[in-house]
Amino acid sequence: MRLSTCGSCGQLVYFENTSCTRCGAVLGFNADTLQIQSFTLSADGLLAPVEPDDPKKYRYCANGLTHDACNWVVNADEPDIFCKACRLNRTIPDLSVEQNLVRWKKIETEKRRLIYSLLALELPLTQDDPELPQLAFDFLAETAPADDGHHRVLTGHDNGLITLNINEADPSLREKMREDMAEPYRTLLGHFRHESGHYYWDILVRNSEWLEPVRSLFGDDTRDYSEALGAHYQQGPAADWQLHYVSAYASSHPWEDWAETWAHYLHIIDTLETAHEFGLTISPQITNNKNLKTNVEINPYDSKKFDNVIQHWFPLTYALNSLNRSVGHQHAYPFILAEPVIKKLDLVHRIVHNSVAAK
Repeated sequence: MRLSTCGSCGQLVYFENTSCTRCGAVLGFNADTLQIQSFTLSADGLLAPVEPDDPKKYRYCANGLTHDACNWVVNADEPDIFCKACRLNRTIPDLSVEQNLVRWKKIETEKRRLIYSLLALELPLTQDDPELPQLAFDFLAETAPADDGHHRVLTGHDNGLITLNINEADPSLREKMREDMAEPYRTLLGHFRHESGHYYWDILVRNSEWLEPVRSLFGDDTRDYSEALGAHYQQGPAADWQLHYVSAYASSHPWEDWAETWAHYLHIIDTLETAHEFGLTISPQITNNKNLKTNVEINPYDSKKFDNVIQHWFPLTYALNSLNRSVGHQHAYPFILAEPVIKKLDLVHRIVHNSVAAK
């Protein structure tokens, strides 16, 4: 994630901020520049950038104006009242229910982090070809109909539509599900990144020259999906899954392996970009092991070779885990990347950058 500063006073600001904590300037995220901008409220009710080189005027996304649920801005000349992230929503929960509003706002915050990464990678959010799946989101609350008992909402992907159970925004419920499913890592952002992987498999892999290279590493995706998942939940993963997969769930079917690897790729590049923006240098004083040292001088979004990315990543994970344990939390990064997993990550990286180069 890129860092931004207030254009009025220079204070470091966060991705979610709507006002500067030092000078009170109005802030909003501009998806065209991938930066937080500072604004003044003009007489016509629009947002005027404080930067003199930007003559445009903007307005907050309608979800920000109406529900305080978005800090992205829209060019005032655009007809769409929603920002690039919010216009992808197909269904949102009933916001007259108070807990729904609270949970939905948390969900939107994490969804915007996904959309940031997709924009930074220059991946398409919409498809010109109507025959291709279109990216969209359903955020649904579970209900209890009188006729058939509790109605479950399953988080998942179907032909471009990503459905998320808004209960995932409740930390206690999400933690229970994490323990029940024996997952070391379960977050809202992780869900978004995983499900987006299914979408981009359809867009970047399914009918492309990459299909066979993907099958050679991830396996035969023509295997019966329902049977594979059923076997996974009944029998569990193989004892040596860590030698071949980024997670136990990735071993269930090649589609899930791709989605888990895709999500992990986004974890890596976004975290490394943040480290790059902070100018982090990792140099443990107790050892001269070069594999534990790095100066994160690269921006992974721009790196052409994944080798450069992974070489910076491992030292950072040691520091992340050690820092987390020092404040009483579990490992921030509870993963082991075996060589086959790194090869899969490298293939994802090449596919993404090939799609950009082909434009």
